Formats: sequence, structure tokens, C-alpha cells
Amino acid sequence: MELFEHCLRDETRLGPAGEGAFTGAAGGAACGDLSRVSLVLDGGRVAAATFDAEGCGATRAAAAAATELVDGETVLDAARVGVEEVDAAIGGLTPAKRHAAQLAADALHRALASAAASSERLAPANDGRVLVAMSGGVDSAVAVLLERERGAEVVGVTLKLWADPETDGAKACCSPEAVVGARSLAHSLDIPHLTLDLEEEFRRRVVGAFVSGYAAGATPNPCIVCNGEVRIAAMADLAERLGATHLVTGHYARIVDDGAGPLLAAASDEAKDQSYMLAALPPAMLGRLRFPLTELTKPEVREIAARHGLAVARKPESQDLCFLAGQGKRKFLRRHGGLRDRDGAVLDRSGRAIGRHGGHHNFTVGQRRGIGVSAPEPLYVLATDAEANTVTVGTCEELDTHRLRIRDAVLHRDGDRVDAVRLRYHSGAVPAAVSAAGTGRHSTLDVELSEAFAGASPGQAAVLLAGEAIVGHGTIASG
Repeated sequence: MELFEHCLRDETRLGPAGEGAFTGAAGGAACGDLSRVSLVLDGGRVAAATFDAEGCGATRAAAAAATELVDGETVLDAARVGVEEVDAAIGGLTPAKRHAAQLAADALHRALASAAASSERLAPANDGRVLVAMSGGVDSAVAVLLERERGAEVVGVTLKLWADPETDGAKACCSPEAVVGARSLAHSLDIPHLTLDLEEEFRRRVVGAFVSGYAAGATPNPCIVCNGEVRIAAMADLAERLGATHLVTGHYARIVDDGAGPLLAAASDEAKDQSYMLAALPPAMLGRLRFPLTELTKPEVREIAARHGLAVARKPESQDLCFLAGQGKRKFLRRHGGLRDRDGAVLDRSGRAIGRHGGHHNFTVGQRRGIGVSAPEPLYVLATDAEANTVTVGTCEELDTHRLRIRDAVLHRDGDRVDAVRLRYHSGAVPAAVSAAGTGRHSTLDVELSEAFAGASPGQAAVLLAGEAIVGHGTIASG
């Protein structure tokens, strides 16, 4: 308890670190205890670490201990400090006081997160270092194990994308709860861990597009935008500032080279393949990525985790969008987009009203259940009209399409190389051809399907293939 008593007397360490400091705080009104840690960095090292604390003596002691542990250390060594290290530094807290160590560790890591979100260079280049994206689940944990087995120096990072009291944080991969769980897992594997807070950008670019898409009568796929334009790029930038050669993720996908550069392709496990969700990644980014689970199946991944004694080996997978975890889409759209139920007509293909519905945004093209209209044969949603608030339904045969138009298209190879398209995450590739076009961006492209596809839904991604490789993508505008 010597350090504990010293920390209570050491008033000179109280106060902010000054201009240019990265600061994090944890605690507050709920418990009455508050820890604040400030760090000044210089060349990837903590040049100064100070604290401020309110509440009980244990809270002040833990905050002081956290700064003592990291002062003068490298950023990566500071990122190894967690609850256990803080607790040990003050001689061990009783269970009733252990929250003080948690607050101090949280404040420290929020200060480090502030540094991670800056443009600061955090570590010198190291050819053996990689940054692994950790969600707290089994896939990213095994990615860490595999990278270490091949001799890499591993640093973990977890994204904080969404905080909402209505979201079940235990089921979301990017919630504050997920951050704490992933940090604990990283420290148990003896690797440094950083948090990257992208909530503001995620709310604006991903959730905002999701809400506005439904308001306009489309069925957007937010994961395409999130992976392709928000989170992977931000983590790759952090990897560079940490001196890492690659960003490593636990995605099931593969990188191939067709002679003109790297392209995405499907992983070995077709049931878990996530290349569709990564389709918007630019090829230039692929050279900075590694997917160590490429050749593994999910059962094999779980077996590896179990063999290493990881508690996440049997952790169930989330089936929801991260920001929908624990709440329904209808409730979410009402809370975050103001899309409230309103009475509208259900129409048949001829435009005749055959029923009523509670709002066009509750339906998506291809939907069968929940239409609420009795008919001699099953009915499917053929189209929605946001302005008129109508839902048009018809038979499965009427749902079929042989052509569609995609907007905001990107081609990585000439259009004449496209021979197939994927139109849903869990759907197989359909033989197809696109209108003549060269590489680059195109406002629209027309896609001709060699086989009928049922339920090409506006707003979903169209992923263009040449053989096994993804050579372009766009958003379905019409079928």
C-alpha cells in the first residue's frame, strides 16, 4: 500500500498536462468518482502524464498509478496497461473498490484513443509489426493468434462506432462494451490495445445513409459503405502511424492478383465468405491488408480458439447490424429518422388497391412475410413508392428480372471483363454482362442477367465479378 499512500499525498501530479495533451476521462455522476488522464507525446513516447480525480481515495490513487505506469514509456507499452496493472500498482484493491482501477484504465485508454484519432506519429516503423482489428469475437482473436505464430509483433485496435442506450452493447461489435471486452482480450493475450473512435463519422455517413435510404423507399446496405469508406481506411491510416506494415482483420475473404494488381475474391468457406461486404474497398487498399482466416472454416477457427483456451471460442455471432443489435429496424427508424408508421395502400401490379399497410419503409423488394394480404398464391413485394406511400405486390414470377441498372458504379477493370454479378450477401453469383465501360467511376451502368433473379432490391449492392475476382461494384437503382 506504499504507492497508494504516496499517491494520496502527491498533489503535484494533479491537473491537466497542458496544451497539446491528449486527455481521457471516465466515471461521473452515476458513481460520483471521476478519473481524468492527460498525456503529452513526443516521438511515440509519453513525455508527460498527469491526472485529475474526484471521489474516494482509491479513485485518486488508481488515477495516479496509471500515470506513473505510463510516464516515459512508449505509446505501445502504455497501451498494454489495463485494470490488472493499475490494481497491482496500488497493492490490490478490495472488490468494492476495484472500480477505481477500471476508471483509471478507461481514462488512460480514452486518452490513448484521442491520440489514435489524431495525426500523431505513434511509433517508429517496424517491418515485423501488424495492427489487428479486434471486435472481441472469435475471428479477430484467432487472427491475432495466427499472426503471432508467424512471428509478427501484434497491436490490437477496436473501433467505437455506436453508443445508444437502446442498443444491446453486448451483441454489437463496435459498442463501448465491445471496446472494453476487446481490450481485456488483447491484454490477456499480452498485446497492446488501442481504441479508434469513429462514432461521429459513422453516424453521419453510415447510419445517416441507412435512414435516408429507407425514407426514400430503398433498402440500403450500410456494411458496404462502412467497410469501403469509413472503418478500414481509418484503421489502415492508424496502422501506418503505428509503424505497422499491414492492417489484419478476421474477415473471411481472399486477395488475388490478376496480373494488373490485387483484387478481392471469395474465401474458402462459402458459408462465411464476406467478400461481398468488402466489395467497396479500393484495390490500392488491398496491398495494406491481410486476411489470415482466408483458408479456414468457422469450425476450424473455433477449434483454434478453444485449443488456446480463449473464452470467446464459443461466443455466439451477432446476426444484426451493429447499430440495430437488440432493437428492431422499425423502432430504430422511428427513433433516429422520424419514420413513423402511416397508413398506405397495398397495390397489385395493375395498380388496384388490395390491402393496407403501415408505412412503405417497413417493406423491401422480395419480402414475402408480413404483407398482410390474403391471396390464392404467395405474394411478394415488387416495389415501394416513398412519395405515394404505396407497396406493390405480386407473384414470384413477377418478381423476376433479367436486367437492372446500378448507380454510383466503380469498375477496377474494363466492363467487358464482367461475367457475373452478386446482388445479395447470401445469394450466389448470376451470369451477367454490363454495358460497355472503362475503368473508373460511372454514374450508371446497365447489367444484363443471363438468368432471372428474384428480388433485386434498390439500395442493395451489386458486386461485379470477372471469374473469381471482384472487379467493380455499384448500388442497385432499379430492376
